[in-house]
Amino acid sequence: MERAVNEFASYLRNDKHSSENTVLSYIRDLRGFSAFMHLSGINDAVKVNYTNIMSYLYELQSEKKAGATVSRNIASIRAFYNYLIRQGKISDNPAAHLALPKIEKKMPEILTLDKVEQLLEQPRGIEPKEIRDKAMLELLYATGIRVSELISLRVSDLNLSLEYIRCGTQKKSRMIPIGSQAKAALKKYMEKGRCKLIEMPEEQILFVNCNGKPMTRQGFWKIIKSYTKKAGIDEEITPHMLRHSFAAHLIENGADLKSVQQMLGHSDISSTQVYVKLTNQKLKSVYAKAHPRA
Repeated sequence: MERAVNEFASYLRNDKHSSENTVLSYIRDLRGFSAFMHLSGINDAVKVNYTNIMSYLYELQSEKKAGATVSRNIASIRAFYNYLIRQGKISDNPAAHLALPKIEKKMPEILTLDKVEQLLEQPRGIEPKEIRDKAMLELLYATGIRVSELISLRVSDLNLSLEYIRCGTQKKSRMIPIGSQAKAALKKYMEKGRCKLIEMPEEQILFVNCNGKPMTRQGFWKIIKSYTKKAGIDEEITPHMLRHSFAAHLIENGADLKSVQQMLGHSDISSTQVYVKLTNQKLKSVYAKAHPRA
């Protein structure tokens, strides 16, 4: 089964042009599934049936896995078997009729504008690392892009003169304006930071680590954690919280839902509407505290 999973990964990268983050998510789920099947005495993906898959899902539930995790595994297994159908190895998808568990949608966590500014003000030095960190944090909040998109940006994706970035996959990309403060931080990084950090002049990735290699997700998480502590902010700030804050602050200040959806890269506008609910909740809270007859 391992070989089939690896071939599926190649298909996702080379034919579907899926993002590396998406590919890794699929493969992580399928390797867990493959390991369970191996322990059950099944080593050939073609021999797996509906009952075998249900046994695996029961195992995930017995391990108290979240509904979202179980749903993601179902989606990964279903996509894998659809691939095997396309390859002519099977005729029916054994995961086709699996029911997705109900997932309780949590409201996204956002930061106040004061806390965002506290965080963004932390990289103040003139060392290349701090210039880079400032540019990354400003860009993340200015555009609401995902951390996987941030670290995948290439120099050619940045247009300072027209003040926008291009991000996404070869198949689907979007243009996002960057704003004056992010532009200034990026200009400084390109002129005084990146040239001192890159190891090879031909490096195309925009943000690199202190060894001149492309920045990793883990590396950027450490950067945010470090500056959160430096800012004296008690709560844990994640890259996705800055994405949520970007969207919520835009809508709170009058941005239309369709524009925010396009900038975030949501295929379904219902994913963006959650920020409207969040803003409405905040307005009710403000009203309840401030109105004398609330």
